[in-house]
Amino acid sequence: MLQKLSISNYALIASLSVDLDNGFTAITGETGAGKSILLGALGFVLGNRADTNILFDETKKCVVEATFLLNDERLKYFFDENDIDYEEECIIRRELNPQKKSRAFINDTPVSLQILKELGSQLVDIHSQHDSLLLCNPNFQLSLLDDAANNQTLLLDYQKSFKSYTTKKNELDELRQKAINNIDENDYLKFQLDELLKANLVENEYEELNQKIELLENQEEINRLLLESTTLIEDSETSLLDSVNTLINNVGRLGRYMPELDSMAERLHSVKIELKDICSDLSNLQDDASDISSLETLQERFDMIQRLMMKHHLNDYPQLLQLREDIKRKVDEFDNIDDIVADKEREVKALEKELFAKAGELNKRRMKAKLSFEKDVTSVIRQLAMPHGVFEIKVENTKDLTSNGTDIVTFMFSANKGYAPENMAKAASGGELSRLMLAIKSIAAKSNYIPTLIFDEIDTGVSGEVASKLGDIMNEMGETLQLMSITHLPQIASKAKHHFFVYKTVVDDKTRSNIKSLTREERIEEIAKMLSNSEVTAEAKKAAEVLLGS
Repeated sequence: MLQKLSISNYALIASLSVDLDNGFTAITGETGAGKSILLGALGFVLGNRADTNILFDETKKCVVEATFLLNDERLKYFFDENDIDYEEECIIRRELNPQKKSRAFINDTPVSLQILKELGSQLVDIHSQHDSLLLCNPNFQLSLLDDAANNQTLLLDYQKSFKSYTTKKNELDELRQKAINNIDENDYLKFQLDELLKANLVENEYEELNQKIELLENQEEINRLLLESTTLIEDSETSLLDSVNTLINNVGRLGRYMPELDSMAERLHSVKIELKDICSDLSNLQDDASDISSLETLQERFDMIQRLMMKHHLNDYPQLLQLREDIKRKVDEFDNIDDIVADKEREVKALEKELFAKAGELNKRRMKAKLSFEKDVTSVIRQLAMPHGVFEIKVENTKDLTSNGTDIVTFMFSANKGYAPENMAKAASGGELSRLMLAIKSIAAKSNYIPTLIFDEIDTGVSGEVASKLGDIMNEMGETLQLMSITHLPQIASKAKHHFFVYKTVVDDKTRSNIKSLTREERIEEIAKMLSNSEVTAEAKKAAEVLLGS
């Protein structure tokens, strides 16, 4: 239920805040006073795209905030899915700054416009007089029947399975097409794979070849440096080892006079041992370098790998190894394509069987709900100046799976006695569609979980006793949900539990829209104005009192 709506800097609204209650609420006011602006602001905070020229003051940001009381456990799933804190008092806020950048929040958590719109669609249903044309849309008709059948959970489960089924079916079609069209491609892949397998590529081989070739190409320089280094350590006239031996001898002799040099002598012995080890290692390296493999053989191997990389337009060796595995997988897949197709066919058939079972359950529930739905809607429309009106629902069960099952739903209507119901799109006039929509909404509202329903001048073209009946129906709907109706009819406004009046004022030479809740005396005055259309007479006031009294 919508508890509070606060608007600042939106269109003709500088700032206003209105507290709302459950039951049936009427909203009245002169044409152009700002009733549609209120709905526009509510649509804005619920995720509708906004006109960038809505700022009352171009230098300030627009903020619209709506507070909802949530008492439906089914909404918790939405909050959990989108990582938003669930609270019984849910605050939705949307802002538009002077740079025309929009931001949205749910319980102070920033959200995308899509998430905001998704939540808004589950909280409020805004219906204008033009939306009656939706009643001729087969998908809308089916959704209304599903509401009456309480099919929301089952339909959601079916649609998840249908999405998976569609994906698997597309995969199967691709595999079948592949089996037909890819014979030539597979031959080429086999040729490529054969070439790569014959190459006997090994992990890290390319880098190791490069290192070995570089070593062999620089063999002369390497040997020279190794020989020079070992000679420097032990073979020259002034070798490092000879110098260290002299140093050890000197320190030993000094030790007789300076005992603290004993530790230094030990360190020098360690240096001598380390130098011998280094010399030995360098000699071994010299031996390895002299054990030369065929440079030509290594170079041929390296060039072959480079040619393969260039052929396949690859930048490095690991990509070549990965390409070999990818081609092998594709060839294996093609070689086993018949088995893979058979497995996928079994998977698709199993999903198809499951979907037909769920579609059958949907059909069963729809057929059960349609009988009472037809009866209840027919009963309501006969109260609205269509005493011979008949409403029927035609449900055709096809053999094709769709996102909503296997049913095609058509609403049928006849306003005149002796005439069989026809497709509503052809049989109902504009005025009849409005009354039909109200009748259907009033019945669907009993099972639809959307807690707030708003009618925007749905009563256009209606008057007299029909208007009074409309008011009675809306009042009855207000017993099970929060219903708000923007109306110009006193018969409807008088049946409301709450009454708000929208009006315009001029402040600082600028027009502003405001809204206020009417007391009983103010309601009498307002309904009298609606009845008299000019100066309020005593008779109009008395008639207003009668309407309110009824």
